[in-house]
Amino acid sequence: MNPENRQNETGAGRRRPIRRAVVTGGAGFLGSHLCTELRRREVEVVCLDNFLTGNAVNIEHLIGDPGFRLVQCDVTDYIHVPGEVDLVLHFASPASPIDYLKLPIHTLKVGSIGTLHALGLAKDKGARFILASTSEVYGDPQVHPQSEDYWGHVNPVGPRGVYDEAKRFAEAMTVAYRGQHAVDTGIVRIFNTFGPRMRPYDGRAIPTFIRQALAGEPLTVTGDGDQTRSVCYVSDLVRGILALAWSNHSGPMNIGNPHELSVLQIARDVVAATGSDSPIEFIDRPVDDPMVRRPDTSLASHELDWTPEVPWTEGLARTVEWFRTAVNEDSLEAATRQD
Repeated sequence: MNPENRQNETGAGRRRPIRRAVVTGGAGFLGSHLCTELRRREVEVVCLDNFLTGNAVNIEHLIGDPGFRLVQCDVTDYIHVPGEVDLVLHFASPASPIDYLKLPIHTLKVGSIGTLHALGLAKDKGARFILASTSEVYGDPQVHPQSEDYWGHVNPVGPRGVYDEAKRFAEAMTVAYRGQHAVDTGIVRIFNTFGPRMRPYDGRAIPTFIRQALAGEPLTVTGDGDQTRSVCYVSDLVRGILALAWSNHSGPMNIGNPHELSVLQIARDVVAATGSDSPIEFIDRPVDDPMVRRPDTSLASHELDWTPEVPWTEGLARTVEWFRTAVNEDSLEAATRQD
């Protein structure tokens, strides 16, 4: 057994081994990094994805690995995974505004029916279940920074409501399964994350800015750019998620970087990191766009001994390099067609 896996089992966290995991949305940005890290820890992985927003390129390095199995399916349909399962990571969902505004009903179905099916799988297998929730459950917050006991300020009938309420419902369903069916559940509230394998046209700020800067296009900052985000490099996020998975904590638990940046500063840093001479242009802010976003991560620090380690500038440099080398003209064209 991998020594890291053994340490997680016998340390301050979970007491039983995790030998086989199911990752829904496993070909997506976060899901694919989870699959990669689980295999590094010698955990067998079953990746479920319908490729609506995921991309087979993200997990092509795992194809042929005898410990990795890819199943193309939609979690809003019945899920069947033969054999034992120790962990279910439910990460299937459109996650960027472009995706869930284009796919509002499917987003709601994944958060409701998909979560029901994933929980049912965990119940049947006696597996630990981790729900990928989001900082969007806090809406446009009136409390700053946001801690897990804050109930949020969400507009359920606004354009972002399909994603926000899908995740809030998914949290309620997860808690219900824990209470009524004694399923071993955990909820992670994910704050803004970035790194390699982000889709260049998914509409989120960092990949959009990098794509624009590398192409010599103006960087389009919404509003006056004073709104803030806290961005976490993907390896730190994955480490935090799996720390929760190996623990006995039910959550909800914020995982994100508490270092706060303005959107305008992010754009300026991208220009510097790419060596671009692209100008910055200001466009209208989307409806219900949060003004501030910063996690209180004291719970994760105390319960999981987790803190982010990759500085913003270092993570940005890695991400820019990935965009330079991996996002060639063919993949950009494919991403355009997908979006």
